[in-house]
Amino acid sequence: MEAAPQQPFASVSASRLNRNTRSFSSFSSSSSLLFSRKNAFYRNKHSRVKFKSSSTLSLRASSSSSDSVVTLLDYGAGNVRSVRNAIRFLGFDIKDVQTPEDILNANRLIFPGVGAFAAAMDVLNKTGMAEALCTYIEKDRPFLGICLGLQLLFESSEENGPVNGLGLIPGVVGRFDSSGGFRVPHIGWNALQITKDSEILDDVGNRHIYFVHSYRAMPSEDNKEWVSSTCNYGDKFIASIRRGNVHAVQFHPEKSGDVGLSILRRFLYPESTMLKKPTEGKASQLAKRVIACLDVRANDKGDLVVTKGDQYDVRENTKENEVRNLGKPVELAGQYYKDGTDEISFLNITGFRDFPLGDLPMLQVLRLTSENVFVPLTVGGGIRDFTDANGRYYSSLEVASEYFRSGADKISIGSDAVYVAEEYLKTGVKTGKSSLEQISRVYGNQAVVVSIDPRRVYLNSPDDVEFKAIRVTNPDQRLSASAMRSPRFTMDLFRLLFCPNGEEYAWYQCTVSGGREGRPIGAYELAKTVEELGAGEILLNCIDCDGQGKGFDVDLIKLISDAVSIPVIASSGAGAVEHFSEVFRKTNASAALAAGIFHRKEVPIQSVKEHLFNEGIEVRI
Repeated sequence: MEAAPQQPFASVSASRLNRNTRSFSSFSSSSSLLFSRKNAFYRNKHSRVKFKSSSTLSLRASSSSSDSVVTLLDYGAGNVRSVRNAIRFLGFDIKDVQTPEDILNANRLIFPGVGAFAAAMDVLNKTGMAEALCTYIEKDRPFLGICLGLQLLFESSEENGPVNGLGLIPGVVGRFDSSGGFRVPHIGWNALQITKDSEILDDVGNRHIYFVHSYRAMPSEDNKEWVSSTCNYGDKFIASIRRGNVHAVQFHPEKSGDVGLSILRRFLYPESTMLKKPTEGKASQLAKRVIACLDVRANDKGDLVVTKGDQYDVRENTKENEVRNLGKPVELAGQYYKDGTDEISFLNITGFRDFPLGDLPMLQVLRLTSENVFVPLTVGGGIRDFTDANGRYYSSLEVASEYFRSGADKISIGSDAVYVAEEYLKTGVKTGKSSLEQISRVYGNQAVVVSIDPRRVYLNSPDDVEFKAIRVTNPDQRLSASAMRSPRFTMDLFRLLFCPNGEEYAWYQCTVSGGREGRPIGAYELAKTVEELGAGEILLNCIDCDGQGKGFDVDLIKLISDAVSIPVIASSGAGAVEHFSEVFRKTNASAALAAGIFHRKEVPIQSVKEHLFNEGIEVRI
């Protein structure tokens, strides 16, 4: 979770919030009274509520297990579609909370907290849900909190605070310490250390679970009776809690593949038994991620297809010059999920630059993919402020919100991030109005990826340019024959890339508009700036390497991953399994992404993972 404004989420309209507040008026109480009552109640060990044992509630649990309805507390922020899809996938219907009575009358309640602590508590207090939640949990009713849904149970959070929480569990939610070299946000697949019978974690079997957060709660003597599992990331933090029928997890089961679905199944079917022993995994620490990327655009017939560029040129070198078609996006995404990809990244290169929200087919791709793919989905393309042909202004936050509601977990910003960074470097002023600032403030910086597309510009000396330059170790990033025939290929670019004078240094010039325009800013400067403005992850592409199959640009990736404290995804150039182990061994990249070699079935995802595992690099198998 990341810093957020002291007001409800932007995706919760004022009219909706006002309607909810009126409906919940009979339940609303002073937040200060709520916090003082709860905190005093739980600080006194002798006064803490005594939860009933599971056995005493077996009759009620049995009767409710036949009920196929799950009550979902969705307060209007972020991607809750994935949780909905997972619940439906497991055979349950969903009832949305409209009033506090819906919480109190629920047979089983799931709270998929998305966003930031302060904004979430603001909504819960203004709608009367905070009091109802406390009452529901105190009565040991079946409850599952996810991510922020766990953090809000604690006394307070340091995120944009201190901010009071529900006060049900002793402890303060604090930010990860990145001083020891650990990247924040904590993004990726990590291992659990189960400390007691948790019931819902019985099928985990030492396998990786997906986390994405910047803040965490720490175990202590005061809350140890709640803790059911921990996770190591710099420090040992609380990964899950369990007390009676009350469960909450810091990770995202709806994004943790089959093992995550098993956790949800255990909660929804508490009396079910496994027919077979769960598969044992090898998880011990944060895994390196292998990501499948799908470049999606309309072909000349208007159908959305997955394509792949060569130096960003996606058309075939034929008389017809048609768009390269490597498959249908929803079908390919489903196959990659089965093949074991850790994430799927969609890059929308169709266009719609004048009206991104008009790209309904791409939104539909997200919706359909999220129905059966339970790993994180990232989408990029056209996320910026814009005004349509009728003069209606749309903020980047509105555009991103529509992607989140359609199933995206993260959004990727490209060209707009370059313009924002350039302006910030000129003025030194954070306006709070840029796409990076708006989206990270509302949805958390872990939801914001910046895609950087640089190309090498060779130099005789690092002093020849005002931007960060390095001595290159592999200057021979040759262009393919098809790239040289591309209309975008120019003699100027030829001279830059082939460094005819034997230059030993280079700086990485950022580009916009799909690599068509160079900008006066370097990749190093851009990465440092967007981290400061709220980016939670960097997707690092290298135009010189794109489509070449000769390996990632290790010089570039090392430069950027050493410069920032947020995760970096290596992209462009993979052609063999050895390229993945090379980039992980020589740089601090957290993940590596590939497209063409997966689409053309030249290198299967499982082959990459088996190679990494055999090389002693932790991966999710």
